[in-house]
This record gives sequence, structure tokens and C-alpha cells, in this order.
Amino acid sequence: MSGRAYLSLGSNVEPEKHLRAAVAALRERFGRVLVSPVYRTPAVGFDGPDFLNAAAVIASDLEPQALNDWLHALEDAHGRDRGGSRFSDRTLDIDIVLFDDRVLAGAGNLRIPRPELRHAFVLRPLADIAPDAVVPGDGRTLAALWAAHPDHGTPAETVALEG
Repeated sequence: MSGRAYLSLGSNVEPEKHLRAAVAALRERFGRVLVSPVYRTPAVGFDGPDFLNAAAVIASDLEPQALNDWLHALEDAHGRDRGGSRFSDRTLDIDIVLFDDRVLAGAGNLRIPRPELRHAFVLRPLADIAPDAVVPGDGRTLAALWAAHPDHGTPAETVALEG
């Protein structure tokens, strides 16, 4: 077993369908998957439909780069377009936010810890399911980071992934 991976999942193009399928694919490949509540959040960096965002924790038998490659293939299978702007509509976006206590930069935009951890749409769902996980290089838990976040305490709409 390589380690515990903390993932951020998002979609704003048929989001319920793509997030349901992503969680199913993660379960099929990795077994047990701990999934957060799903939050509706506005698009960041561009005008577009709201995103549905969630987090998941898996036990991965893959090293981070191999897992990142597997996740990119899953995104591609769901029609992910990598040719446009970095801030654009997404059928499926899955990032490794944390991987055990590792700090690394790899190919394919792999950065652990993921810089987007500063955004509520990444941090809130992770803090929901892994509050005691410590962010390497920072030393604080996800719960502590979320408690200090400017959006902490603001209401957020959750969405059930039916089907």
C-alpha cells in the first residue's frame, strides 16, 4: 500500500452524473472511498455555472504520480477538455490535495499539498471528512485551517448525489 490520498472533486457540466460516476470508478479501483458532502459553489476565475464540489479519501496502492495519471485518464474518459483556459467549465476535475505527509511537485500539474487548499470549495469538504489530517509544511490540521478560513461559518448549500 502506497498511502492515503485526499482528493478534491468538482464538476459544473452535468455535475451530478460526472461526480456519481467518478465516485463509482474510485470505489471500483480502490475499494472503500470516504466521500464528503457535496457542496454547490460559484465558479472561481470565470463566469460559468455553479460547481458541485466534494472530497474523497482513498487508500491508494499507487504512488502519487501514477495516481495523478490514473485520475487524469478518468477525467479524460468523462470528456475533460485540457485545451482551453485553466479557469473554465469542467465535466470532471479531480486533484490530489494531500498524500500522507508528502510534499512534492511532479508532472501534469501535480503539486502536493495542492495550492487550491486555500479555497473553501476544496478545504471545507476535506475538513468534513478528515479534520485531523495534518497539512505537511504547514503543521495545522484541516479542521484548524478551515476554522481560520474567511468563509468558515458561512452557510453552504449541499446537494445529494441521487442515483
